[in-house]
Amino acid sequence: MGSAMNASNPWFRVDHDGQTLRLTAGGPWTVYHAAAVDAGLRAIATNNASVAEIDASQVDALDTTGAWLLLRTRALFKDAGLKINRFDIPQNYQPLIGVIEREDLVAPAEVVTHVSLVAFLERLGRATHAVMIQGVGILGYLGRITVEWFKLMYAPQRHVRFTATVNQIEQVGINALPIVGLLMFLIGVVLAYQGADQLSRFGLDILTVNALGIGVLRELGVLITAIIIAGRSGSAFTAEIGTMKVNEEIDAMQTMGLNIDDVLILPRVTGLVIALPFLTFFADVMALIGGALMCYFQLGITVPAFIRQLHEAVNVNTFLVGMIKAPVFAYVIGMVGCYEGLNVERNAASVGKLTTRAVVESVFLVIVLDAGFSVMFSILGF
Repeated sequence: MGSAMNASNPWFRVDHDGQTLRLTAGGPWTVYHAAAVDAGLRAIATNNASVAEIDASQVDALDTTGAWLLLRTRALFKDAGLKINRFDIPQNYQPLIGVIEREDLVAPAEVVTHVSLVAFLERLGRATHAVMIQGVGILGYLGRITVEWFKLMYAPQRHVRFTATVNQIEQVGINALPIVGLLMFLIGVVLAYQGADQLSRFGLDILTVNALGIGVLRELGVLITAIIIAGRSGSAFTAEIGTMKVNEEIDAMQTMGLNIDDVLILPRVTGLVIALPFLTFFADVMALIGGALMCYFQLGITVPAFIRQLHEAVNVNTFLVGMIKAPVFAYVIGMVGCYEGLNVERNAASVGKLTTRAVVESVFLVIVLDAGFSVMFSILGF
């Protein structure tokens, strides 16, 4: 059984000697010739044999595909209950056989078919486990960075990198002013327009100012700003640190004895914590300006009247509620962005995947924290 014994083609021969099945192979067993012997190897009948011998000493060319075919044939013999007494491979191909065996490339992939409910529950369990592992990792990293923060406050002259921190304030704060200002101006316009459209039906046009001021100062100003920064700066943190890890720059820094947290993480987080409250204040002002313009053109409320009504509707606590949230949101966004950057594997696909994950996690955590703050401030009477 087998193909013709031609020096330019792979061949094998099967002999039965009592209860012994002997497979003799020769020629070039490479990926270019695999199809010629694959079907024949699968069709080998073991009959009543109890012992198998494989003699591939006459193989003159062997690559990964050819080695896999021989190992697969041996595995099929074992599955059929045959004892392998002999497996001869040329000495120069023994390392290749060893690598394939160690990597467990011989056994075919097992296809397990589940009923739909079991498959769904399995996917749900795996997803839940992955989320829990990710949550534990982020929580542990939060503790680590918090410890570094205490060290920074205890000895700022040794840990604070002022140049890097100022650069981050410029990158995440000053450079973000145009996009934050434009978006919040338009959001103010939309809120004022929608509020006026509804309240004018009841003759309560002036209360549009109240809704706009409270909504922007307490919730929307800091929340929208944080989401913008999560997409703009949080993703940048992950991409920058991840690319450095791919290029082995972080390994080089560690080899030089540098503390990665001091050099890369704390300047970014510190810069973001400092910049976001100012961005939030700027966003509040731009949203109120947009709302004031819409109230003027839509309702005829003049700017002095708008300011008087705003003064009656809001107080210092209303402003402080939004500002207190800003550094907390900034800390979470910076921490998540840096954490995912340090988890990047050494390939480009991982950079994109974890950058996306960092944005999603940051936005999710910001919204969860905002909900928690709302409940807490409501209980405290703010």
